[in-house]
Amino acid sequence: MSEKRKLGNSGIEVRPLCLGGNVFGWTADEPTSFKVLDGFLAADFEFIDTADMYSAWVPGHKGGESETIIGKWMKQRGKRKKVVLATKCGLPMGEDKKGLSKKYILQAAEDSLRRLQTDYIDLYQAHQDDPATPLDETLEAFAQLIKQGKVREIGASNYKADRLADALSVSKRKGLPRYESLQPQYNLYDRAEYEATLEPLCLKERLGVIPYYSLASGFLSGKYRSKGDLGQSARGGKVGNYLNDRGFRILAALDQVAKQYNSTPARVALAWLIERPSITAPIASATKLDQLTDLIESTRLKLDSNAIDVLNQASSERAEPVGSVAV
Repeated sequence: MSEKRKLGNSGIEVRPLCLGGNVFGWTADEPTSFKVLDGFLAADFEFIDTADMYSAWVPGHKGGESETIIGKWMKQRGKRKKVVLATKCGLPMGEDKKGLSKKYILQAAEDSLRRLQTDYIDLYQAHQDDPATPLDETLEAFAQLIKQGKVREIGASNYKADRLADALSVSKRKGLPRYESLQPQYNLYDRAEYEATLEPLCLKERLGVIPYYSLASGFLSGKYRSKGDLGQSARGGKVGNYLNDRGFRILAALDQVAKQYNSTPARVALAWLIERPSITAPIASATKLDQLTDLIESTRLKLDSNAIDVLNQASSERAEPVGSVAV
């Protein structure tokens, strides 16, 4: 079993895999979601990430569907204390329901707590930066929630490096709670921005990092290898941008390493993330139990330096073809 990792300088420790809740109530109905959540906890994992606006993008949905399912599951199973629960606020939930003003954060937190049927959130995250609200106002709202016992720790999602650095500076200067984690988009394909600007800051400040789109919307699982494959799932539309020479080069490297380890591309892609020193736990979602098995097995796969070099070379912006693998 993989060792637990500390999330930033917080008191939270998690195994190196976070279950993404974006699919609950969207591509996974309630019974399926319950099975996936049961399987995740049964494998001795605990870290679950969601957001208040999941899945507002679906016609007929208002947001809150994922939190509602997770809340019902925790209540029915009596498993709240076994879960490290992360959720987010700030993205639009309707007219005047968005942003990171103190008034709105306090309201959004109460709404999430009600849907989740719990009296505290382990990690409450700003879903994206809100330039219209002063950083100290946002952090003061989070400080109030922590003081009230409704939130344990706070994190940032989708922040640029300069704004994250500013927020950390405000926390230090004003004695306010600081963001202990960052949730960026980062995977074997989407590397440039995180590695150039965010990763050095996270390492310097000892922040936990829980990247989303860890499998690039499923592309790194290897199931999308042509435009004809894009209709396989509701998420296929996001994958088209990866179907290029560099994307195929990455798939070839994943195939090569997966064959070497008698594994799968998805497991290898996640194992690559888990091995990166700045990463605490990649976020990945599952709509079926066999997908969940892939996620869990990735934490048991230890890539050697040669395998990591093959993947790094293939996914660099100026890579040469990998070995003799045809693309």
